[in-house]
Amino acid sequence: MKAGAVQIRLMRVEDFNAVVKIDEKVFKTYRPDYYRMKFETIVQSPDQLPTSFVAVAEGGTIVGFVMGKLYIGEYGISEKKASLDTIGVDPDYQQNNVGRLLIGEFMDHLKSLGVQKVDTLVDGNDAALTHFFTANGFAPSRTINLEKSL
Repeated sequence: MKAGAVQIRLMRVEDFNAVVKIDEKVFKTYRPDYYRMKFETIVQSPDQLPTSFVAVAEGGTIVGFVMGKLYIGEYGISEKKASLDTIGVDPDYQQNNVGRLLIGEFMDHLKSLGVQKVDTLVDGNDAALTHFFTANGFAPSRTINLEKSL
């Protein structure tokens, strides 16, 4: 998929540093250990079908990413389902439809794999992110997220 000068492609192991850098710019915290674990399970594992993408600007600079995971039968769910668990767009590119392009390619890819539903979690206090996902076709689900403080 291409819009302007941004192309979307499957994420590769060598994209690790760019993903960590974008995440740090967005969240103002350096989390390489978090992404090392995610890359091991989502990008590098031979047991996972590729479902994560990066947005590449002219010159080869990675300006965004989306990471997800495919589930087949976990949690008693019989349908093919996927989760979108991490998305990040360099703040300099956030008004250029990069997030929309990433989600579009992510959804098209999952649909081609037979996925019927995609879920994600959003902090209920994050109005901007909730608006972003709603604008990209997400709606509240019937699944209830339960938690317990320790």
